[in-house]
Amino acid sequence: MSGAGIVSWGAYLPYWRLRRAAIAQVLGSGPGKGARAVASYDEDTTTLGVEAARRALAVATAAPQDLLFSTPAPGYLDKTSATVVHAALGLGRDCGAYDFSGAPRSAIGTLLMALSAAPQRRTLAVLSDLRTGLAGGSEERDTGDGGVAFLCGAEGAVAELIGRGAASDEFLDRWRVPGEPDSHVWEERFGEEMYVPLAREAFADALKSAGVTENDVDHAIVSGLHARAVKAVTAGLGVAAGTVSPDLTGSVGNLGAAQAGLALADVLERARPGQVVVVLTLADGADALVLRTTDALVETQVARRAAGVRTVAEQVAAGRDDLAYATFLTWRGQLHREPPRRPDPERPGAPIVRRSEGWKYAFAASTCSACGFRHMPPTRACLSCRAIDQMRSERLADVGGTVATFTIDHLAYSLSPPVIGVIVDFDGGGRYRCELTDARPDELSIGDRVAMTFRRIYTADGVHNYFWKARPEEGTTHGE
Repeated sequence: MSGAGIVSWGAYLPYWRLRRAAIAQVLGSGPGKGARAVASYDEDTTTLGVEAARRALAVATAAPQDLLFSTPAPGYLDKTSATVVHAALGLGRDCGAYDFSGAPRSAIGTLLMALSAAPQRRTLAVLSDLRTGLAGGSEERDTGDGGVAFLCGAEGAVAELIGRGAASDEFLDRWRVPGEPDSHVWEERFGEEMYVPLAREAFADALKSAGVTENDVDHAIVSGLHARAVKAVTAGLGVAAGTVSPDLTGSVGNLGAAQAGLALADVLERARPGQVVVVLTLADGADALVLRTTDALVETQVARRAAGVRTVAEQVAAGRDDLAYATFLTWRGQLHREPPRRPDPERPGAPIVRRSEGWKYAFAASTCSACGFRHMPPTRACLSCRAIDQMRSERLADVGGTVATFTIDHLAYSLSPPVIGVIVDFDGGGRYRCELTDARPDELSIGDRVAMTFRRIYTADGVHNYFWKARPEEGTTHGE
């Protein structure tokens, strides 16, 4: 093919895990083995995508020229969610931002579009999903939440697309009409009968297109929400033993539209140059991609470690699995609990948000060019030397900080009280008061290290209010 391909990648798994045993303990359903990744009450598919994209761009040498965002559960309809991701990443106005929503198959199509555009334009494909099912059902138990992102370009590719195959057919397997919160699934045996031949066709066509055979495959990924079909297809691939990518569903669940991307990210973090990777996805048909890793892979793996980007395996191991089932149901809107006795928040005004876009989305402070004093939020007048209009914008979303002090508010409006307010001293200067997420009050101490994360503060009148919160820095322990 073109020689262009994936330049960088990033994966994001939420901090929280729900043990399946916790579901079984309440509802008495199933053996309850393993856990699923759970997006927090202040996360949605947009914020999951932002966090994955930040990791993909952590070692990128050039910014994307286009951003493609795909999810079956968009935060908005009739409004582009990709522009929120674009703003949170601080990308330039000349970077296009486009949504590809609907069925999970849109995700693999989005990655294909990014790879196809790579010879001409650096394109960032962001794939995320937040899976919700009825209480006690397999969708709730076996799926998970998360996001992945792939920066595709012509220079520095770590994996080149060398072949692909596809097989499409119209049949009823999984569906959800607009307005419904949960998916419907047809009888599993029927889906298996439909998917297996489609997968074989796509897989054979992809190998032929790439000029390789089953014996040349070093890493094989098979993903799809139809677990029975995935198992049958995997058993019949004909690749060498040990080449099939490890199944992550037991520890984090099936991420739906992001599942294949998560497995691919995991493979890229373990692969060696010159290896053949096949990605086979089952969703309203079958798609197969054949990639070959390049010599640039090792350099990128080293750069990611140096930048502190956590691998998929590290994120899987770092998840906290003591989330209460009642809390999970509350976050998902299936358990309506008594709210704090405070007025509901008002929706943010469009003109105000537009005027503060650089601060609100990119978390850009202003630093005085005369004396170096950092202002948060940004201002025109320096509080230190009184200089006027001598400020430069400085993005602090990727700058760490230290907890100077904190408060616990049991009355503030929140889906997950109490609210933890922290004052953060940022590295290099600057102090700001914000909310702390992904933490428990009794485990927080002054001096703890924190990083910034993009979250949904609240939703009012159908308008999502996004901003940045602090979270415990990855790789640290609460209370140290």
